[in-house]
Amino acid sequence: MTPAAETGSSVVDLRGISKSFPGVKANDDISFDVRAGEVHSLLGENGAGKSTLMGILSGIQTPDSGQISVDGKPVRIDSPRKALDLGIGTVYQHSTLIPALSVLENLMLGDSGKLRLDAASARTRLEEFGTILGVEVDPEARAADLALGRQQQVEIIKALWRGSRLLILDEPTSMLTPQAVAELYTVLGRLKSEGLATIFITHKLHEAVSLGDRISVLRRGRMVGTLDAEAVASTPPAELEEIVIEMMFGGAAESLTDAAELRVKVEEAEPAEVRQRPDHAVGEPLLELIGASAPGAGTDPGVEDVDLVLHEGEVLGVAGVDGNGQRALAEAIGGQRRLRAGEIRLFGAPIGRLNVMKREKLGLHYLTDDRIGEGIVGGLSISLNLFLKRIGQPPYWRYGSVRKRAIDERAEELCKQFDVRAPGVETRAGTLSGGNMQKVLLARELSFGAKVVVFHKPTYGLDLKTTLAVREMIRQLRDGKAALVISTDLDELLEVSDRILVLSRGRIVGEAEPGPGAAERIGGMMIGDVSLSLAGAEEAA
Repeated sequence: MTPAAETGSSVVDLRGISKSFPGVKANDDISFDVRAGEVHSLLGENGAGKSTLMGILSGIQTPDSGQISVDGKPVRIDSPRKALDLGIGTVYQHSTLIPALSVLENLMLGDSGKLRLDAASARTRLEEFGTILGVEVDPEARAADLALGRQQQVEIIKALWRGSRLLILDEPTSMLTPQAVAELYTVLGRLKSEGLATIFITHKLHEAVSLGDRISVLRRGRMVGTLDAEAVASTPPAELEEIVIEMMFGGAAESLTDAAELRVKVEEAEPAEVRQRPDHAVGEPLLELIGASAPGAGTDPGVEDVDLVLHEGEVLGVAGVDGNGQRALAEAIGGQRRLRAGEIRLFGAPIGRLNVMKREKLGLHYLTDDRIGEGIVGGLSISLNLFLKRIGQPPYWRYGSVRKRAIDERAEELCKQFDVRAPGVETRAGTLSGGNMQKVLLARELSFGAKVVVFHKPTYGLDLKTTLAVREMIRQLRDGKAALVISTDLDELLEVSDRILVLSRGRIVGEAEPGPGAAERIGGMMIGDVSLSLAGAEEAA
């Protein structure tokens, strides 16, 4: 490992950084520094400028103005290679490992400048990094066979392998089990003790408060402020959260102060898994899967022999490590993937042979996780995107012709109802922020006679404010409707669900209700602990 700078000294210092794109000032005179031996938490809503700032640090973007210094010396970071050469490594939300290669082969790709690769030395080096981080990684294991938490550990080792002294961790816990999150926290502690600097980007306030030595907040492209180490260490968690909320949302913070995600007290509040839920009536079965099997697609696995029942007035969660058949399950229910065996019933009637449009007319709606590639057509207006699944239907079409005025009037109503922020309904959907794209999808799928809604990663990549709004919309479906929520965010499922099924390797392996110890039981089932699956089944019985 490259020798660390003196603990507490500035590793990277940004001064007056500005970056503009057509019509948008993404970063506006931002100053920010990261010190050796610290975790610096960075918070901000979608569109606040976090991605642009980190892109500048990692060499993907170049600033229009401002100065970057590394170890006190001015530098120009004009490429990812230059960032790596300066000791700046980034671990992204999604793995960058090559699935078909082994762990060791992935790591040795960083040594491509050498004429000859030395596998024996590389194994020794991997063991050294494993000792430093307190993890054990099989050098011969294929990257594709590793759990997400283990892949992330390899990504961190890969960054250190190339001599990184500053790590940028982008939403590192968004897809991890509770056990993997705990391991990541341990790794971060060890990195601090080795004198490495870490930028920890997160949408989860409790993570920023509990892990950060300093906390910085971006809002609308500007640095609102930084809470220094003394303030973070000396301020009670509850008060610290209030300060950060005010920094993030300003005057709008008052309307958010009762929101569950923002109000988690690191040391004082009950965890999400034991919060009380309001009583509500659960009615007849609305959606049933009976021995349902559906094929995979490419490297995406299918599902086998799935049984589940979703009742009226219920939110049913489906937990699992990403890549265990979630997409196949969602698309099979929505009608985008044909069943290989088994049956799907809606209101007691079989629908396995019905197409997407016919299922929609019956009230079964599906909100995809791929909002950009599948959910919207970026070149079309907001109004037309809202009516993509209503083409040809009156009163918005008549005799094969579109009734633009009727569509625009209804679109304006939906944008207001779902708080879509845009200049107008004629705005191209592809120009919207991720949060506003998601609101367009929600407006489309929660309207027009929706009775049963299937959500796939409904808040993935969204900021806190939009996340809260989406989760509240899901909870409102308990009023005479029903929701199936497929998510890799266990905190989310514990917050909104009445029951949680666990999907592993394409099969339902257990069930649990939110309550004391639920996170650990569900996390264990997600990674294949059979004893926990059996325990959950006995409790349900």
